[in-house]
Amino acid sequence: MPFKNKPQTFSAAIKPVELGTGDKAITIGGENVLPLYSFDAPIENAPKVGVEISDTMLETAPARLKEFYAGCETMADMAKKAAELPGVSFICLHFESADPNGADTSADDCVAAAKAVSEAVDLPLVIMGCKNNEKDSELFNKVSDALQGKNILVLAAKEETYKAVGASAGLAFNQKVGAESSVDINLAKQLNVLMTQLGVKQDSIVMNVGNAAAGYGFEYVVSTMERVRLAALGQNDTTLQMPIMTPVAAETWGVKEAIASEADMPEWGDVEERGVDMEVVTATAVLAAGSDAVILRHPESIATVSKLISELM
Repeated sequence: MPFKNKPQTFSAAIKPVELGTGDKAITIGGENVLPLYSFDAPIENAPKVGVEISDTMLETAPARLKEFYAGCETMADMAKKAAELPGVSFICLHFESADPNGADTSADDCVAAAKAVSEAVDLPLVIMGCKNNEKDSELFNKVSDALQGKNILVLAAKEETYKAVGASAGLAFNQKVGAESSVDINLAKQLNVLMTQLGVKQDSIVMNVGNAAAGYGFEYVVSTMERVRLAALGQNDTTLQMPIMTPVAAETWGVKEAIASEADMPEWGDVEERGVDMEVVTATAVLAAGSDAVILRHPESIATVSKLISELM
């Protein structure tokens, strides 16, 4: 009996959000089919891959990643190198050193680095902070001001910070704002409602519904993303029709599989290969579950995931 494909499309769609300016601007979202279901209907905006550049990552980076960035002295140098990678659509600047409990790099110094990157590359920029709410609010406010007109995304506003971040980045400086919740569809919906009530437009919001490395409670991540997408498309829930961006690298390069030495775990094999595998597996899983963009770190991971997306689209 021959197979007859019955396309499943929806009258609802994910809101498209544009990042960046000029020829290198990108749009994420816009689809009206389930994740990667290009056989049901064309997906105009394929999922995007961004490269994470952390201001501390080379301190503990594995050998091939250090080799890739050899000779780079600043985040701008690293950004220029990363922008040459095939498949990279945006640059994510991760200011981990801003943490008051760590190096406590000032927000002004972080802004100076971000400005240097924006002058060095023409790809869209995503800004990640240090997970300290007070410091991140200050950083996002100042970088949104300094990069007015660049159409950046600050990742992200949380329930505790959405008023400060949304009012500065989203309203005062007309940037895009990430809405970060903790792997729960109701929390994601609630934060989106609060952001729009504040005045941030839907087409200025990108969701980060939470993430984990594959194997670390990852079923909750997948089920949450799937429920968000099914509600957005199948139930036409406008409060969940924003695209999803997932910072995969920040999670996967900190778990034991990616950092345990070969001396301690010889049976696990090459430590860098493990990190790349963890990053690839996690990225492909969240793309299949509903993420419209992933943030990766290793050039080999970026090449693999970009090729996957290209072939599926």
